[in-house]
Amino acid sequence: MAYLDFEKPLEELNDQLQKARQLEQKGKVDVKSLISEIEKKIQEARKKIYSGLTPWQRVQLSRHPDRPYALDYIQSISEGTFMEFHGDRGVKDDKAMVGGFGLLDGHSVMFIGQQKGSNTKMRQYRNFGMPNPEGYRKALRLMKLAEKFGKPIVTFIDTPGAFPGLEAEERGQGEAIARNLYEMSVLKVPVICIIIGEGASGGALGIGIGDKVLMLENTWYSVISPESCSSILWRNWDNKEKAAEALKLTADDMSGLGLVDGIVKEPLGGAHADPSSMFDTVKKEIIKSLHDLSSMSPQDRIHKRIAKFCAMGVIEEA
Repeated sequence: MAYLDFEKPLEELNDQLQKARQLEQKGKVDVKSLISEIEKKIQEARKKIYSGLTPWQRVQLSRHPDRPYALDYIQSISEGTFMEFHGDRGVKDDKAMVGGFGLLDGHSVMFIGQQKGSNTKMRQYRNFGMPNPEGYRKALRLMKLAEKFGKPIVTFIDTPGAFPGLEAEERGQGEAIARNLYEMSVLKVPVICIIIGEGASGGALGIGIGDKVLMLENTWYSVISPESCSSILWRNWDNKEKAAEALKLTADDMSGLGLVDGIVKEPLGGAHADPSSMFDTVKKEIIKSLHDLSSMSPQDRIHKRIAKFCAMGVIEEA
């Protein structure tokens, strides 16, 4: 298991626990009381560390290499019924964007998400979760397919941003994202968007217009990453922690500003500490949200969706 810099006390305690269990397996020494004491210390250390996380530490948690990615959520929530669709019917199949139908609580749902890789080879294959224009066009094709058959849409957002390469701009990156914003705002079916990791810039917003926009507890959502913000303002990355604080990018900040509709609690230690529990929590949240949205007419959903986003950033003076 990988540890972040602020998790070093946990790493030391877990090393002690592992050594104590190895002694227990050999059967020569009774270390049950020692194991119990170390486990208690680990629990206390977890509570202390994760109860006072800074914005930058939450950014680090959102990027944790052991954190579940979009396909992990989709495969678990759909209980193995997920059927992935490929291609944008124009250029190619963007591996950074995945999508297809799956069953949720006995009903068909269109799942779409940005997929990062679990190792170096897969990260290159998935372009580090940074979609090209054809990725957003594939996502839109699948959304329109879901709308055609009256199936709800669930998107999982986790990207450091849309791919910024020259070829992406040549193929219309800005237009592809803008088209998605427009089309998603008037989809007739329920749309739920969940930020499961990084939510950076228009790359995240390209699949982020929904009736319900939710954030996992240790995720971030912002127009720019702390590092990029620091490089623009201070010409280096040394002030990324200060930038993270100023950007107000955490789930608590976004909820307080009315930019997201809810926060999904993570297990103590983050989503990677107990993926199964995280999958169950997200699944229950999706089912609950879909139940609430299904009771509304398409016209009411669209009107409410548009009104919600139009109200963002509006200031009223007394």
